[in-house]
Amino acid sequence: MSAPDIAAATHADRMGGPWRRFEDGLYTATSVCAAALLAAVIGLLFAGVIARYVFHAPLIWSDELGGILFLWLSMLGAALATYRVAHMRMTAVATRLGERWQGFFSALATGAMLLLFALILTPAYLFAEEEMHITTSALQISNAWRAAALPVGFALMAVFSLGRLLDLRKNPQTYWALGVLLAVSVTLWLLSPQLKPLGHANLLIFFVVLVGLCVLASVPIAIAFALATFGYLALTTRMPVMVLVGRMDEGMSHLMLLAIPAFVFLGVLLEMTGMARAMVQFLASLLGHIRGGLSYVLVGAMYLVSGISGSKAADMAAIAPALFPEMIKRGAKKGDLVALLSATGAQTETIPPSIVLITIGSVAGVSISALFIGGLLPALVLGLGLCVVIAIRHRKESPTGVTRPPWPVIGRLFMVALPALALPFVIRAAVVEGVATATEVSTIGIFYAIFAGLVIYRQFNWRKLYPMLVDTAALSGAILIIIGAASGMAWALTQSGFSRELAQFMHGLPGGAATFMVVSVVAFIVLGSLLEGIPAIVLFGPLLFPIARSMGIHDVHYAMVVILSMGLGLFAPPFGVGYYTACAIARVNPDEGMRPIWGYMLALLIGLIVVAAVPWISTGFL
Repeated sequence: MSAPDIAAATHADRMGGPWRRFEDGLYTATSVCAAALLAAVIGLLFAGVIARYVFHAPLIWSDELGGILFLWLSMLGAALATYRVAHMRMTAVATRLGERWQGFFSALATGAMLLLFALILTPAYLFAEEEMHITTSALQISNAWRAAALPVGFALMAVFSLGRLLDLRKNPQTYWALGVLLAVSVTLWLLSPQLKPLGHANLLIFFVVLVGLCVLASVPIAIAFALATFGYLALTTRMPVMVLVGRMDEGMSHLMLLAIPAFVFLGVLLEMTGMARAMVQFLASLLGHIRGGLSYVLVGAMYLVSGISGSKAADMAAIAPALFPEMIKRGAKKGDLVALLSATGAQTETIPPSIVLITIGSVAGVSISALFIGGLLPALVLGLGLCVVIAIRHRKESPTGVTRPPWPVIGRLFMVALPALALPFVIRAAVVEGVATATEVSTIGIFYAIFAGLVIYRQFNWRKLYPMLVDTAALSGAILIIIGAASGMAWALTQSGFSRELAQFMHGLPGGAATFMVVSVVAFIVLGSLLEGIPAIVLFGPLLFPIARSMGIHDVHYAMVVILSMGLGLFAPPFGVGYYTACAIARVNPDEGMRPIWGYMLALLIGLIVVAAVPWISTGFL
């Protein structure tokens, strides 16, 4: 998932001449704009906190300006992800089929992207043109300034998709892939008169069969969702396809989602300033001398770091390089390490400020502050389960040659780590005390980390700042385009009457709330392994949360069960894509971790059952 899938050989065959200079120049310009927009968004959010809390003079126009900048950042970031071939996708099937099929699936995915952007570009332009007649309330400017981000972003993505397709021009499989894509598209268009009378059967054709085939064929998840919705609207309904653009705009424009790029940037900032490493070194000094000590450190470090960065990939990338070399030196097997790393990734999904928490609060109408408070204890319960497995596996271990450092050394490491250890508490206190909203609090963490890096740790590389901003924009764009596409798909499902029928089915299940919770756990474990957390939440959250409320299940309790279930599916092999991300970060062959991970997965499943059965664990501190 989300890793570039252009091989080195393919990259070497990139289109040269004027086209390459044009495309690279366009990418550079887009990168500069995206980095500037991200910096402006962070500065604007922080200025809003200072103006409101310090000077008691809120900036009434900041939300409107933030919304404009945010949509441009999302679309330009998605364009950067297109150039980098970094949109989130499932590559398990293509990988299993071997290298012979790699070129075919790469071309098919790229062709599908180009097809979507070419189809949606005109509706996006018409949507922006209609927005010209709307004037914003605070800034008193045309809303077209914001909506223009959509056609511009789609145009950039079309150009970069065409560039990636030209890179694959020498592979004969490219033409077979394009032929298959063209044949399917023409067939669906010709069958349009026969599809319209089918009613709800079209939901199965477009949102199950078509989406499933696209996802299995390594088409980016956002593209699969958007293509299916576009085809459903254009071929089976009388609704204008411009509606899809409007729903994508609405899905990507929630101000709460501003926290995603801010927290992603905070995660990479912590790694660059050395704050994450300082925390790990302190924990290792406390527990490194006991049986399985560094394994406990890994669990604790992921718990602490997850409370800061909000990105599981960033968490694992910060922790693994700091701990794995020493653990391997002490005799740990690489398979055991990557298994535990994956399990801690699943365990910490509910620790604020997780991007998944922010997303679920946005799409399901749940208080993000309540989710931040409610997510700490469930993760602790699952963490204790992992510690039990660690204790059992290391009960016969004899840690020879490893001694606990003297207390003065531990004390010095604690003082070094103290600013980093304080950051999670600073972030949570700022939300609880009303200093900043859940959206704004990330900027407090960013400026705190910058201050600590410059003044305390003296480890701040200004040259890395621009690449970090660009990387954050690309990752955020890849996430937000999924949210936009899934919002359009969820709306189409709702308008078709599917949500009403799903609600009736769920209400009709015997056993009431208990059965509903069991079905939800199983469903989201499966969805987590196939779609990853964010698209599954955006797609099914608006449908299932109202049903949970009607059954008397607390929003925060249900959110924790849903998130932990998806985390379990996301990091459980053989389909969990999070597991392969952990293997890539740890540079371990996935086969090595397959066997040792199941003990940890069993512990997580037991912990999930406990959290689902005891609502107080999620709601006791609200």
